[in-house]
Amino acid sequence: MADGGYNQFCPVSMAAEIICSRWTLLVLRELVMGSTRFNELRRGVPSMSPALLSKRLKELEAAGIVTRVAAERDSGAHEYHLTEAGTELRPIIEAIGAWGHRWVTTEATLKNLDANLLMWDVRRTLNTDPMPPRRNTIQFIFKDRPNSERNYWLIVEPNKDVDLCLVDPGFDVDLYVSTDLQSMTEIWLGYVTADQMSDDGRLVLTGSSKLATDLRAWLKLSVYANFEKKVA
Repeated sequence: MADGGYNQFCPVSMAAEIICSRWTLLVLRELVMGSTRFNELRRGVPSMSPALLSKRLKELEAAGIVTRVAAERDSGAHEYHLTEAGTELRPIIEAIGAWGHRWVTTEATLKNLDANLLMWDVRRTLNTDPMPPRRNTIQFIFKDRPNSERNYWLIVEPNKDVDLCLVDPGFDVDLYVSTDLQSMTEIWLGYVTADQMSDDGRLVLTGSSKLATDLRAWLKLSVYANFEKKVA
């Protein structure tokens, strides 16, 4: 699968030829995190071209790591699911993420800010249990970003998946979360707490006092946030 080959029978070499081509690990990360539709995968790898994503999915399918099946509720659409071989990669992907969180410096990590990816991660890990049993609309405002990356809306409705909108959905906003992208990324990665950012004035919550008070309950952090960081 990788461009060229290592020409070694070593199992590490053979595995690397399949999963270490550019973008493949990130596609696998998205599948491990639960994305199944092509457009969902695209939102998790926003800098990857659709053509290359399609190519990588076909390669993973050919390697027996992914299977493509017809979507149950959408005629003509397809979903991508990990096979048994693909599922065995889950602890490997998670271990790579844990290693990166521990050993890649904070400075290097924060050079790669991405509002779209951050909000996609926030959306799929949101804990809806503490929220009132009705529609809740939360608007994130990144005051330091250009207009195309400034506003994001999370729509939480009972018994539905959380929706992430990049254009105003037209609903009344229950809570405004105003900050800058680096501060929100630092919170998400567990480098600092939301309370610390609020005390410093870098995070401002306006609107529903319940949603603001319960922020730490519904805003679940990165799965790696609890890992001890070994380098600053």
